[in-house]
Amino acid sequence: MKIGLIGNGSISRYAQHHLMSSGHQIDTILVRPDRVSHAPSDGPTLISDPAQFPDDLDLIADCAGHQALAHYGPDILRAGYTLVTVSIGALADQELHQTLQQAATKGNGTLVLATGAIGALDTLRSAQVGTLKSVRYVGRKPPQGWRGSAAESKLDLSDLKDGAKTHFQGSARQAALEYPKNANVAAAVALAGVGFDATEVELIADATVDRNIHEIHAQGDFGSFNFRIEGQALPDNPRSSALAAMSVVSTIQQHALAIRF
Repeated sequence: MKIGLIGNGSISRYAQHHLMSSGHQIDTILVRPDRVSHAPSDGPTLISDPAQFPDDLDLIADCAGHQALAHYGPDILRAGYTLVTVSIGALADQELHQTLQQAATKGNGTLVLATGAIGALDTLRSAQVGTLKSVRYVGRKPPQGWRGSAAESKLDLSDLKDGAKTHFQGSARQAALEYPKNANVAAAVALAGVGFDATEVELIADATVDRNIHEIHAQGDFGSFNFRIEGQALPDNPRSSALAAMSVVSTIQQHALAIRF
């Protein structure tokens, strides 16, 4: 496939390596205007305007976060592209959610949500065909994993030597809006299940763990399930989930298959 990317950070670089190793072509990367001049002569073309994406791309993948999806997503979808994103938390903004949906409908584009750092979303999607009575997501990270987030105004992260403290309890919508860099998983769980407002979220700083731990607890007509994953970060960026990067690659690779999950 011929692929365009948004962003050139750690997740994008991971995707580039694995996709090109699989024989796909990374044609164009959308970056900030000040980064365009840094383009290597033998690499993908760097652009600063989504209108510069070639018409013959098979898809575009957003690897740059909420602001990039909000800023570039509507124009890309109106142009008729398939856009893959892990910036699922951005959809907690109801106005942006509606704008993206209208843009996709108008341009015959498609927004594809990669699963990001969590699993079991297929189970939630199936379970919502019946009645889902409750869905609860618990996100647990070491204190340093919450640096730069709203947790810093609620806890002294540098003084949390042992034990665990909850710094957020509320809905997935509140979590995604209050923790835009940390709540993509909560948003993914919400969209696969009972929605942003009915999904319960608890966020915990835990000095006894050294990985990001995600849990889903759900009950409904199907029965009940509990899912837990302990995620590693990308080697070159401790703030980026390895599984989130892997999910971008997997989602793109599925797009090329005649038989797919």
